[in-house]
Amino acid sequence: MSKPYRCPTRAAIKVLRSTKKQQEKALNLKLSATGQVPHAAAPLPNRCSAFATIAEEKEAREDAVSQQMRLLRKELPAMLAQLATIPDPRDPKKRRHKLTVLLLYGLLMFVFQFASRRETNREMTRPQFMATLQRLFPEIDALPHADTLYRLLRDIDLTQLEQAHVDLVRRLIRGKSFRRYLINHCHPIAIDGSQKLAGDTLWAEQLLQRTVGKEENRHTQYFVYVLEASLAFHNGLVIPLLSEFLEHALGDSDAQKQDCELRAFRRLSERIKTFFPRLPILLLLDGLYANGPVMQRCHAHHWQFMIVLKDKDLPSVWHEFNALLALKPQTRQQSWGKRRQHFSWVNDIDYAFGPNGRQHLKLHVVVCEESWERVDEQARTVTETSRHAWLSSQPLSRENVHERCNLGARHRWGIEAGFLVEKHQGYHYEHAFAFDWNAMRGYHLLMRLAHVFNTLARFTRQLRRLYQELGVRGAIAFIRNSCAAPWLDPARMRVLLAEPFLLQLE
Repeated sequence: MSKPYRCPTRAAIKVLRSTKKQQEKALNLKLSATGQVPHAAAPLPNRCSAFATIAEEKEAREDAVSQQMRLLRKELPAMLAQLATIPDPRDPKKRRHKLTVLLLYGLLMFVFQFASRRETNREMTRPQFMATLQRLFPEIDALPHADTLYRLLRDIDLTQLEQAHVDLVRRLIRGKSFRRYLINHCHPIAIDGSQKLAGDTLWAEQLLQRTVGKEENRHTQYFVYVLEASLAFHNGLVIPLLSEFLEHALGDSDAQKQDCELRAFRRLSERIKTFFPRLPILLLLDGLYANGPVMQRCHAHHWQFMIVLKDKDLPSVWHEFNALLALKPQTRQQSWGKRRQHFSWVNDIDYAFGPNGRQHLKLHVVVCEESWERVDEQARTVTETSRHAWLSSQPLSRENVHERCNLGARHRWGIEAGFLVEKHQGYHYEHAFAFDWNAMRGYHLLMRLAHVFNTLARFTRQLRRLYQELGVRGAIAFIRNSCAAPWLDPARMRVLLAEPFLLQLE
């Protein structure tokens, strides 16, 4: 006997969808009535083109290109002057392009989100694209072959290229571009690691290695891993800052261990302190860094921190937290977006670490338990719960717990969202661009620098509406296609580009 058919009919699915929409609408009205404002990003508009005539589209393209390029041209003079100091390893008799032109070409390659060196060669050297770029950037007298840039990146010292990136961020900080998004007057810097690429070929001695596969086909895999640092603000603005590549030789040779994320953190933290010796910093770290040496290093550098504390980490701290919380509970309840939050914290917990527990730190632990309602696929209203815990370098109070936890610690996800953008939304983070260690790092640094410029364009007052209407990739494609076709009137572009540009982030 056959089983009864249990799949819902099309009519039932239609009714279920309608019921779910009604339940979600009723739930949002209920939340709004209680003062809970849902945090939801506005979706991209799903409509036909807003341009009624060719003239309107032409004007919009000219405005978009001019605003994006004015942002670039505002920072380029100082940056190109700094890049010009890099020693050029090429034979002077065979140089056709200036070093600064080559690096500008590499930067534009990632600003326009070309997928490979081959595509860059094909698209940027088209006559119309070349003519547009020469009008926008007078420094470019001719465009090089992409392999010329590869040979330069293979041989140059990348320190000055990284320094140019840092100096750009330093100018933004000194210009107080981020002052509205600081946490306890500190700049929140998230640090996290990400795999760049992996393969079965040992094409550089610096590659890390691991064994993968099941027993019958286990083999050695080689991979590139990078520890990244980015400014991560609570409005969603994420500014790439520094990259620290893990290298096999930098591990513990005595213990026969290769490089790891914690070793890379020590090197990266020293570089951050060197580049920003007096900058107030709040480090946002995941549970890997919940250990004494890391927190001691932060104290030595006079940095604040918010570190994820997992249930199985630091058992002595958890034991004291639970005991002290029962004796003297310190709590705060509030609504944040759709969520009802209950914070509880204990200050001044003594944590001993090191040989025989000789070293001590005062830690402050906060736990956030929250609940919210949502409509599931069966159109039923269900209650969801979650729990988060952090180690804080500063004492918690009712006045600062929301700022440090919700606006600071929770936005550590910003760097992970940045990884997803760089990997899947046009920057091709996982593409090597060159199987040479120095050149691969050079392309990576240019990609991160281009990401800074595109992020600033996305949040600047002049271009924010364009990015909201078209999305990030849509807006970049709109600008790129405008440069690749004869849309731009030279006379009007000269007028637009001559206007002063004031960076105002929203």
